Amino acid sequence: MTDPAPVPADRPTILARGLCKTYPGVQAVRGIDLTVHPGETFGFLGPNGAGKSTAIAMLCTLARPTAGRARVAGADVATAPDAVRHRIGLVFQDLTVDGELTADENLRFHADLYGLPKRAARARTAEMLDLVGLSDRRNSLVRTFSGGMKRRLEIARGLLHSPQVLFLDEPTIGLDPLSRAQLWEHLHHVRKEQAITLFLTTHYLDEAEHCDRIAIMDDGRIVTEGTPAALKAVIGTDRIQLRTTDDRTALTALRRRFGLDATAGSDGLCTHVPDGAAFVPALCADLGVPVLSVTVTRPSLDDVFLQCTGRTIRDAEDHTGRQPSPAPRPARHAWRARRAWRAWRRAP
Repeated sequence: MTDPAPVPADRPTILARGLCKTYPGVQAVRGIDLTVHPGETFGFLGPNGAGKSTAIAMLCTLARPTAGRARVAGADVATAPDAVRHRIGLVFQDLTVDGELTADENLRFHADLYGLPKRAARARTAEMLDLVGLSDRRNSLVRTFSGGMKRRLEIARGLLHSPQVLFLDEPTIGLDPLSRAQLWEHLHHVRKEQAITLFLTTHYLDEAEHCDRIAIMDDGRIVTEGTPAALKAVIGTDRIQLRTTDDRTALTALRRRFGLDATAGSDGLCTHVPDGAAFVPALCADLGVPVLSVTVTRPSLDDVFLQCTGRTIRDAEDHTGRQPSPAPRPARHAWRARRAWRAWRRAP
């Protein structure tokens, strides 16, 4: 298949209308509308079980929509799935690189699957390994890599055939904070160098801050959408968390003296005001109870989720009780496939 022409800058890279997916007894995605523009970093944010992975599976043609339509990189996911697959890259939630192959062999295997000529595949493999900072480990077995290095290799593999959109399903799940930060440095570099659209799912609040726009999902629906800054601006208030020598008396004072709706919990008292930093001096002076500690927090995406759904993302995950799916077990005869592929590569 010849390389498709890129989507014009004035047309959406991804367009979905009324997209639904129903399994027996479960409505996983309930009619979502979506528009993603070329060059954007767009994210689905929501708890495990919200429908994020199912939605991305439909956009990647791994699941057929029950209802609705979607176009990705100019091709319809239902009527032209092969064209969609040729124009996208995909990093799965579970690691899928082969630990018994080297980094170079993993990418060359992918290039063969996409029909890249051998000379072009060699050049593209070297370029992608350099892009994700793995050039010096190209001949190392992947089973010797750290989790973060394997993720970076998967990103290189997803970009190898020059897709217009790179989908990343929970790309940093299972990584430590340092590896997550390093991976995002590479993703920002990738988008800058490759001029590609990034589409990710995540339940990490800080990770969603990297997106140009996000859609917050819950129970199979998009409950709100916008830039992280715009969504937080809707909240309009700062969170004040304080501890006093007598929280019960302080709670009454907050309500009567300041007219604030405050709540008591294990972390002390909590209330919301428009400008927390300016309010703290008056609070400490007029509360009538000694203040032991006070913290001012700007609105977060979890506050947005709470306002839209009535619960936090952590509460929603506890309610669903769903956990990320376990990593796939390796194929029983994967070594035979490797041996056959290596023999084919070495053939004259």
